[in-house]
Amino acid sequence: MGIINPPRPEAITAIAACQGAGIKVKMITGDHAGTAKAIGEAMGLAQDGDLVVYTGKQIEQASRAELQQMALTGTIFARTSPEHKLRLVQALQQQGEVVAMTGDGVNDAPALKQADVGIAMGIKGSEASKEAADIVLADDNFSTIAAAVAEGRTIYDNLRKAILFILPTNGAQGLVMLCAVLFGLTFPLPRYKFFGLIWLSL
Repeated sequence: MGIINPPRPEAITAIAACQGAGIKVKMITGDHAGTAKAIGEAMGLAQDGDLVVYTGKQIEQASRAELQQMALTGTIFARTSPEHKLRLVQALQQQGEVVAMTGDGVNDAPALKQADVGIAMGIKGSEASKEAADIVLADDNFSTIAAAVAEGRTIYDNLRKAILFILPTNGAQGLVMLCAVLFGLTFPLPRYKFFGLIWLSL
């Protein structure tokens, strides 16, 4: 008898979207390396060439420099313990990477707490993982993470555009007023305009 739990189609699409946006998706699991590799292939984790799989035993035997290299080049980490997950997150952070970690079990709590963004599962997640995380997913769906990243980048781009538009105009006006105050000159703009702006802003 065989049992299979196929990945969600939307999760495969979300992983591809994340990879296209420059986000590296890695799998850290307690499963056997062969099982994890088969799942990784089904999820489309391999971008260039074959999947690079490391085990918890290799993580334990690796030095600090070797672990940092493994964390960067590895795609799947199998047979891992909570300590291994924590060390992998720390190894990525030590190299300047921004790490988002997802998890649902009690053993994921240390890595969720250490990550820059800890993401717990709201439905199947344990209370320990929810308390340690920064974000709790209401639907336990990876595609929600991809959608949130896209929305966040859109907001960031809009803020940057607004600031770049405001600085040349308001910055120049503010500089003129500052120079007038410093050199004791008459205000180049009538005062009633400022009162009107203050009144409108209230």
